[in-house]
Amino acid sequence: MTADFADEDAPSGRPVWLTTLADLGLLLVGFFVFLHANQALDHRAMAAGMRAAFDGPAMQQAEMPVAIAAAVGFPAGSAVSRETGALIAWAREAARDPRTRLTVTGETDGSAADVDPATGSAAILAADRARAVAALLVRSGAVPPERIAVATGEGRRRVVATLGYAGAVPVDCGAPENRHATC
Repeated sequence: MTADFADEDAPSGRPVWLTTLADLGLLLVGFFVFLHANQALDHRAMAAGMRAAFDGPAMQQAEMPVAIAAAVGFPAGSAVSRETGALIAWAREAARDPRTRLTVTGETDGSAADVDPATGSAAILAADRARAVAALLVRSGAVPPERIAVATGEGRRRVVATLGYAGAVPVDCGAPENRHATC
């Protein structure tokens, strides 16, 4: 027999290409089973499981953005703005709904002059801008501190406040005012 027709070690004398075709068919069936299984998969739960398995940081729940405002007027290299009054008024009105969260993102313009004077870092200056505006929002009573998240970015010399819907407010079932709540 020739090598093209049958394998010498195969007892039944099957052609070699038939074994290869069967392997390919099984791989194809396995691929379609994999695709079908992924349709009903909870991708967030799988990602959280992977992060936990590799000791990665937990990802915060994504918020649906609702509104945006900005504080501008930051001099280069400074975390102090003179134009925050409009942002405070906007935040006070926008954050009345307890189901919302405010993300305060400090930005730098990327120039060599717009860096933290002590460290020379643009990221530190962006974080200082975000923290300064967040502290101002808390001190003014516009937004409670537990509803503010701080982030950094690069773009312009400003702080961007994004109001996002974070979901239902958890109910304290033990509180007397919530005795009729569904727990």
